[in-house]
Amino acid sequence: MRSLAARRWCSLGVFALLAAVILALYAILSFSIHPTSFASGWTLWGLILALAAYNVRKRLTFLPLGSSSRWLQVHIYGGLLSFVLFIVHAEFRVPNGPFELSLTLLYFIVFFSGLGGLAISRAIPARLTTRGEEVLFERIPKFTKRIRDDVENIVLGCISETQTTAIPEFYVEHLKHFFDGPKHFWQHLFQSSRPRNDLLAEIRSHERFLNKNERAAVQRIVDLICAKDDLDHQYALQWTLKVWLFAHIPFTYALVIFSVFHLVLVHAFAGGAE
Repeated sequence: MRSLAARRWCSLGVFALLAAVILALYAILSFSIHPTSFASGWTLWGLILALAAYNVRKRLTFLPLGSSSRWLQVHIYGGLLSFVLFIVHAEFRVPNGPFELSLTLLYFIVFFSGLGGLAISRAIPARLTTRGEEVLFERIPKFTKRIRDDVENIVLGCISETQTTAIPEFYVEHLKHFFDGPKHFWQHLFQSSRPRNDLLAEIRSHERFLNKNERAAVQRIVDLICAKDDLDHQYALQWTLKVWLFAHIPFTYALVIFSVFHLVLVHAFAGGAE
């Protein structure tokens, strides 16, 4: 744990030093006749390419390119350093013109989605094991359907065994929608158990009107409600992790492409091209 903390402080120190050097160079060159935009622009573009290479590194696991954890640390602190370079390249002002504004917006989408991804990648994996065994995302619909089938079999059994419709009617009115698919996405994402508790409280309020056999059936349904709610918890967290990657990576590649056009346009006009 100490070595991890030491590496983190060392990385923060290197980042702070590089950021200070960049800001100092900008302050010095801003008083000279030499423009800083070309140097900062090319440095920023090279850094963005290096950051984008992290996704390529994750796919080429068979090559001896260093550990993935080290690449991740470089990716994180390089991303933070890119923000410093970006504001220096923009000269601490809001860019004007549709293309520059679009490029700025695209950069901020990539940057803040990266920060958000860093936060959820630290918080969500630890939470996946707090509510039962972790389930593969692709298998969640299969398990959800199996639970729904089990509940419906219990409900149909109540009709034939007890000759009453109390549990079937309760299922249609209060439970069928819950078992149809993933529910309460935002509540699971923000660790709220209120929907689950409300549903169980509703069941308990009706349980006193049931006979012994019906109460036994209700208890089995309660167990399946808890299992389904745990699957919904898994679905919400894993879906968030997957969607973040689908948002961050394509926008990163779009930023690389837009920045290439930006470089071409800048050098074309700087060189006096018609």
